[in-house]
Amino acid sequence: MATLHYFLFTSLLLYVSSPSLAQQSFRPKALVIPVAKDASTLQYRTTIRQRTPLVPVDLVVDLGGRFMWVDCQRDYVSSTYRPARCRSAQCSLAGADGCGDCFSTPRPGCNNNTCGVTPDNSVTHTATSGEVAQDVVSLQSTDGRNPGRVVSVPSFLFACAPTFLLQGLAGGAVGMAGLGRTRIGLPSQLAAAFSFRRKFAVCLSSSTSANGVVFFGDGPYVFLPGIDASQSLTFTPLFINPVSTASAFPMGEPSAEYFIGVKSIKVNEKPVSLNATLLSIDNQGVGGTKISTVDPYTVLEASIFKAITEAFINEAAAMNITRVGGVPPFEVCFSSSNILSTRLGPAVPSIDLVLQNENVFWRVFGANSMVEVSREVLCLGFVNGGSNPRTAIVVGGHSCSV
Repeated sequence: MATLHYFLFTSLLLYVSSPSLAQQSFRPKALVIPVAKDASTLQYRTTIRQRTPLVPVDLVVDLGGRFMWVDCQRDYVSSTYRPARCRSAQCSLAGADGCGDCFSTPRPGCNNNTCGVTPDNSVTHTATSGEVAQDVVSLQSTDGRNPGRVVSVPSFLFACAPTFLLQGLAGGAVGMAGLGRTRIGLPSQLAAAFSFRRKFAVCLSSSTSANGVVFFGDGPYVFLPGIDASQSLTFTPLFINPVSTASAFPMGEPSAEYFIGVKSIKVNEKPVSLNATLLSIDNQGVGGTKISTVDPYTVLEASIFKAITEAFINEAAAMNITRVGGVPPFEVCFSSSNILSTRLGPAVPSIDLVLQNENVFWRVFGANSMVEVSREVLCLGFVNGGSNPRTAIVVGGHSCSV
């Protein structure tokens, strides 16, 4: 059984409600969407219903994505699609970075006198221009324990993108669901539409055969029968990187991603010697630690990777665990023949990300540190990110999953 990791995020944005987000007589306490792990890409996917008539829209979940974007070039049909006109409140809310015309037959994604943003495929690190638009979005409400009635946001803001931006996404996906800290990210728009608190909780599944969920709004967050995760959360502050980490963004925009303050790292509860300056975000936006749903494995700056893996190898040797050759993309692998199995996964050295003080840490047990590449080999699921990455530590999906 894997270690349980639940994440509760609260926005630090000053949010001004827009008249485009229609209020309803029934105001749910929270909303819920399913999240599944794609077997081929290891990306996390969700499905929402959008448009008129409503159709299921399959999206890759991007925790730090600036907004929802979908392919409007192919098969986008809706009687309620409305482009955002230049200098409108919708353009302002979206932080539009341009305005102009589309010299073609009008269609979703191509209209005159409309504003645009830059949809970002954070898997391939590709961005392009896209029309800001609004349409109906429909989601399941919940009381935190059981599903409730389906509710709709009539004028949900999103970005249109051309079909080529889908390259690299899981098969069948038609865009990305951005949960980042912007005014048109899913958490902010849904909170404004239904007047609930601007927070959300994420439970990611390590299995491709079981779903996780995202809750938007207040708890309880009952992920498993009888287990309300909101009663057992450990809290740590979220930090804002002053420089955006998106592939393209308006000048001066801070990052929409979620950074946490890692102060030090331990292996088997023993401190690892590393360059601590890399753990802080400098004035150029370089360094720090962020949580990602689009990186399948945790990525570490080269010197941090070297320090952690050397400590892990030494501690594993002391446990009589036999090292074997690496299996790309993993450099540190072990024979599974003498690794015991426990309820927390393989019995290997623990890795602690120490947060605001020594008493608050994120402990990564074997279930979330090791990857079974074959029946005979387990690899440490950390990847060398090179010597000059933008972010020093990116905590990827495998370390975050249940």
